[in-house]
Amino acid sequence: MAWALKLPLTDEVIESGLAQDFDASLSGIGQELGAGAYSMSDVLALPIFKQEESSLPSENENMILPFQYVLCAPTSPAVKLHDETLTYLNQGQSYEIRMLDNRKIGELPEITGKMVKSIIRVVFHDRRLQYTEHQQLEGWRWNRPGDRILDLDIPMSVGIIDPRANPTQLNTVEFLWDPSKRTSVFIQVHCISTEFTMRKHGGEKGVPFRVQIDTFKENENEEYTEHLHSASCQIKVFKPKGADRKQKTDREKMEKRAPQEKEKYQPSYETTILTECSPWPEATYVNNSPSPGFNNTHNISFCLQNLLPSATPQDAQQWLLRNRFSPFCRLFTNFSGADLLKLTREDVIQICGPADGIRLFNALKGRVVRPRLTIYVCQESQQTREQQVKHENGDAAINTFFVYHAIYLEEPTAAELTEKLAQLFNISPIQISQIFKQGPTGIHVLVSDEMIQNFQDEVCFDEICFYI
Repeated sequence: MAWALKLPLTDEVIESGLAQDFDASLSGIGQELGAGAYSMSDVLALPIFKQEESSLPSENENMILPFQYVLCAPTSPAVKLHDETLTYLNQGQSYEIRMLDNRKIGELPEITGKMVKSIIRVVFHDRRLQYTEHQQLEGWRWNRPGDRILDLDIPMSVGIIDPRANPTQLNTVEFLWDPSKRTSVFIQVHCISTEFTMRKHGGEKGVPFRVQIDTFKENENEEYTEHLHSASCQIKVFKPKGADRKQKTDREKMEKRAPQEKEKYQPSYETTILTECSPWPEATYVNNSPSPGFNNTHNISFCLQNLLPSATPQDAQQWLLRNRFSPFCRLFTNFSGADLLKLTREDVIQICGPADGIRLFNALKGRVVRPRLTIYVCQESQQTREQQVKHENGDAAINTFFVYHAIYLEEPTAAELTEKLAQLFNISPIQISQIFKQGPTGIHVLVSDEMIQNFQDEVCFDEICFYI
């Protein structure tokens, strides 16, 4: 078949053809939409409000992160489009994490030819479990003496130097590496997701974890304290071969779905790319010694710091990052503290979705979960004790009063009481071996979980002692 182009065409023919095409293109507009088809909910449901990266304007849209971490394990196919990826791991199996240098030429020249330090953590994804992290880890340590939550498979790892695993930090490992050289670290996660689930009826759904990597460079004192990059991904850990079975089950379920339903889910990828996140709250205190202990109280105050109306847009961005709302930072780029606080519950849910919207609204309003148990403990000073002895010996009457401190328990356990008492007296929880309460006739009764669960709310203790 031959195609022929007749030239020239007169201006009148061209103009008439364009007019007809334009009129035809307008025909039918408005006929598909009924009178009530438009609503603000439809606008808020557009991709720009659902955090599609391609639709979000950003000054740093083409910015390449200095490092990239790739976990060599496939992502689940049963994850909706706008949700974070989820990766299944087998307990105790070695998984490779490739540490990639993505710097442009001339970027971060101060680390060229030098080592950087990375800290890998396995932490809780669920905010409720983050608040009781210390108690959860102590309980796991008690049930699995001598075991670790996270380990390095050093023989299989490539390019890492000075690997460390602090015995008191079961879920943390750290090492040095040279970005200019090939580096792969193999990790093993020994806990499973159902170990932190309340046992009720059997077949409980396991809790998700996060693998987070924080990378630092040296400061003037040759200490690795200057933060460079952080990234994380969501995982679930199963008993050996359980992750493979779960991946297969998810794939089979997706194959049975209708084509239009499949479009709502992400494809499964062969590897998992860790996405940029805010530094772990205590990352500022990292030094050359093994990683510091997780301080639960510090994490809570760090995350629950209230946003003030006077906060600038830059302060509001920092608040969002600290409280783990980094996926929505671009949406609220120009929002001040007052702007965010004016949003209603319905506004936030429409913009961020039900789960994150409710969490963000509660964080903005500073809603703190009421503790399950409040007790008052008297911290008696040496001066007060001496005055009390003088009074008992018949000396002149003195005005003595005792100051009580409130202790709030989220979980009524001896482990949490130990943690709170240690914070009150500014000592390490490890220093407290046992806690006793004064009973009838002055006897000392060992405080156990069962005893604490039977305490009345807002009970006062004139004498509670512990041994160091």
